[in-house]
Amino acid sequence: MVERSLPALLVTAPAGVRWLSGFSAPEDARVLIGESDAWLLTDGRYAEQVAAESSIEPVIERDWIDAVAARLNGTRLGVEAEHLTLATAAKLASRTGHEPIRTEGVVTRLRQRKDAAEIAAIRRAAELTDRAFEHGLTVLKPGVRELDVALAIERFVRSEGGDGMAFPIIVASGARSAMPHGTASSKTIEAGELVTIDMGAQVDGYCADMTRTVGIGTVSSQHRALFDAVLEAQRAATAQVRAGAAGRDLDRTARQVLAEHGLAEAFVHSLGHGVGLDVHEGPSLSSRSEDVLDASMTVTIEPGVYLAGDAGVRIEDLVLVGEDGAEVLSRTPTAWRAIETSA
Repeated sequence: MVERSLPALLVTAPAGVRWLSGFSAPEDARVLIGESDAWLLTDGRYAEQVAAESSIEPVIERDWIDAVAARLNGTRLGVEAEHLTLATAAKLASRTGHEPIRTEGVVTRLRQRKDAAEIAAIRRAAELTDRAFEHGLTVLKPGVRELDVALAIERFVRSEGGDGMAFPIIVASGARSAMPHGTASSKTIEAGELVTIDMGAQVDGYCADMTRTVGIGTVSSQHRALFDAVLEAQRAATAQVRAGAAGRDLDRTARQVLAEHGLAEAFVHSLGHGVGLDVHEGPSLSSRSEDVLDASMTVTIEPGVYLAGDAGVRIEDLVLVGEDGAEVLSRTPTAWRAIETSA
């Protein structure tokens, strides 16, 4: 805040609120940080909960904007421009007498490096994700809907003590696997298809993120070749993960491998992203990224190729960045896997 000449800062993004306070209902709270004090602002519904959970002083008040204005005493206020709405910014200006100062990345950049407790929570989320994926495979077979697989996975995560899913589960089979974000539908899975499953459990607020593509019985040689190319790209990029590596360089490595297979144009998204209290956060691993990895960051490595109307493949691991390499937290094997079908 001193570096950015911010006399006060209002944090409204839920992940930032939870990271700063420990409060487990951050969507209904804000954190106000002054020069020497900090307050967690929420309403009477959470009076008992916030007293038990918050590491900073709670303020229970129905109108949190009034609570902010009362504590500023004319001081200008920095706000998170990526999250605060224009309507709320106008209300703050009206009641504080000053236009808010736009900021970006003040808290989100601090959250990129994880401490030991955060890494432990992410490990638990990754471990539960692995087990939930294996459970999902027990119901994956011809004649089952994509939704049936997703429901089995989510039910398992909940029953094993997870908070829930970090994001809507993607189960995309056949031609739908060419949709990078093809969330589970009522489509029936058929023999000979590729099925992409992208999922992540959430544990103690922290997320995991993993994708695997499997075959249902015997798939075509062309589809198996897609898988082999993506796996080669995924392994090449993972091998280069370490503190000091540039996000754009890792993305370039994966694209070069896919280009050698004539698939560069089929890789339509970035290589990866940070994971923590948000399933998508910094750093960015993309061709436009200016981010450089540091030890204790947790990021995904997830190249994919998508051929519209035909099929798609994505393979994604969650990895912990170290000084000299990566620790892969996703333990589910990335090698080719075909689900047996009855004759």
